[in-house]
Amino acid sequence: MVGMKPVAAGIEDGRYADVDALIAASTVKAQARLVNPYAFEQPIAPHIAALQSGIAISLENIAQAYTQLAACAEVVVVEGAGGFMIPLNERETSADLARRLALPVVLVVGMRLGCLNHALLTRGAIAVQGLSCAGWVANGVLAGMPFADENILALSQRLDAPLIGTIRILIDLCLLRPPPI
Repeated sequence: MVGMKPVAAGIEDGRYADVDALIAASTVKAQARLVNPYAFEQPIAPHIAALQSGIAISLENIAQAYTQLAACAEVVVVEGAGGFMIPLNERETSADLARRLALPVVLVVGMRLGCLNHALLTRGAIAVQGLSCAGWVANGVLAGMPFADENILALSQRLDAPLIGTIRILIDLCLLRPPPI
């Protein structure tokens, strides 16, 4: 298994955290340029970051990197950036990339106010694009979200895709630190 992050935006301490996590989780060692063909310093939308850097994101370049990774690993997990319909260049989105690579989509739902609408609209967009939805993940992004279980149930009943897993925030780490004096 090898992870791929076609586009990364947002550098932290000189590193791209998502890319590093994918490399660490991969069982196949791959060249960094294949794992992450496009990397931008600023944590902004990929098409804007590319424009600011004078670079054009090419789906064909990403597809070639994917093909090389697929040749050396039985499974390639491709992580998106910024959402299913995020622009990657003047004309193409992450949805176009998923179609180009012919990949099923795993929908990651940030569990917070508004997540029901957002998830249902995204699931509809996946279907409109002619892609399959392999499942969805409930990602607990807010500690103590009111009615989290009820929201997960509502999505389970409506998304027409299996719930793959739930990632819960167990503790708000800010509460563990003493307040500044």
